[in-house]
Amino acid sequence: MWEGRCPEGMAAGSFSPLACTRGGRETAPRTIFQRVLDILKKSSHAVELACRDPSRAEHLASSLQLITECFRCLRNACIECSVNQNSIRNLDTIGVAVDLILLFRELRVEQESLLTAFRCGLQFLGNVASRNEDSQSVVWMHAFPELFLSCLNHPDKKIVAYSSMILFTSLSSGRMKELEENLNIAIDVVAAHQKQPESEWPFLIITDHFLKSPELVKAMYAKMSNQERVTLLDLMIAKLVGDEPLTTDDIAVFLSHAELIASTFVDQCKMVLKLTSEQHAEDEEALATIRLLDVLCEMTANTDLLGYLQVFPGLLERVVDLLRLIHVAGNDTPNVFSTGGCVKAEGDVSNMAEGFKSHLIRLIGNLCYKNKDNQDKVNELDGIPLLLDSCSLDDKNPFLTQWVVYAIRNLTEDNSQNQDLIAKMEEQGLADASLLKKMGFEVEKRGDRLILKSTSDTPPL
Repeated sequence: MWEGRCPEGMAAGSFSPLACTRGGRETAPRTIFQRVLDILKKSSHAVELACRDPSRAEHLASSLQLITECFRCLRNACIECSVNQNSIRNLDTIGVAVDLILLFRELRVEQESLLTAFRCGLQFLGNVASRNEDSQSVVWMHAFPELFLSCLNHPDKKIVAYSSMILFTSLSSGRMKELEENLNIAIDVVAAHQKQPESEWPFLIITDHFLKSPELVKAMYAKMSNQERVTLLDLMIAKLVGDEPLTTDDIAVFLSHAELIASTFVDQCKMVLKLTSEQHAEDEEALATIRLLDVLCEMTANTDLLGYLQVFPGLLERVVDLLRLIHVAGNDTPNVFSTGGCVKAEGDVSNMAEGFKSHLIRLIGNLCYKNKDNQDKVNELDGIPLLLDSCSLDDKNPFLTQWVVYAIRNLTEDNSQNQDLIAKMEEQGLADASLLKKMGFEVEKRGDRLILKSTSDTPPL
């Protein structure tokens, strides 16, 4: 809700100041709102003429002041007062306000008074719709889609924030389908959050509405820029790791999101190899693919989503294959995937490509958790020697050793074939005994057979 001062500088007897005070809101007669509407209509005509003839724009100061005061009166009258909201709505004030706001975008003037009127108009629409379903329907009918297309990408931050508030207030599950047919609005909301992460309304629209519609997210993702995709994926991660656990309804929705994320990663994951070339060091498509991996790591950390991703066609094979490719690429020539050599004391990870190898190994570990088929599949893909060879200090991959330990633990749990393989590797000098000890294992010879034996009951992670 927005509240401000009462109207000033208007014609004597236009309306009573009681219309804008908390105590007098519900006693405001309908005639006051009719007078305010008449003033708005008259002033709107002056704005319309200025849109047609730019030379008139410089004489709009008094009209803009009147419009501002009218919007302030209406805005304040609607605060926590459904009676006034209904009276104002029934006069068709909402339609007049929306038409006027759309005219503001056509004015070619650099006046602070125009921005003030613009902002107050949006605040009025937000207040008249607040907690009032009938008003929300009318606002939606008049404002969608033109007002949102005009305001969500406006250079003024307050106009973006206020129009986002109106969209959030007016959205409902039944109106989400209309957004699918007007994807530019949904994408503008993501872009608004990208530019103004401190603004709560775009964030709430995405987390409380968009992420509950897999069809909308899928359609948006196909049309967004890679920077916008990263922003959306970041919010998906925020939802997964938030303080509130996913509800049953959330799980059903995120299973659909998991299909989009996993299939996109399987199809595009080799894009990250572009980053080995200096000329593609900031390739946005590759960076978006990296963020897909981050989402998959958080999804597989959720037991309700893990089972679906463990059997997702081609996912495990592609992850092991990609780990091998970046491991080889990092050893061949110095690039973003080369081992850094030591762990930075501050542990600062600012580049999105940093930690990629760790996250691949984390995902392999998650996909093999209590899953014999995936344990065997990693063995078949020669993934166990690859994991052991990846275990080294690397300032670009914090906790790399710990994630290798975690993955090996999950690969060998109740899997004698994988245990035997590691035991034979240790005997042949292909596996470091000190590393195995760190993992909680040691190799023991029993007759002619080598046994990989656990030295602790609890995995390190």
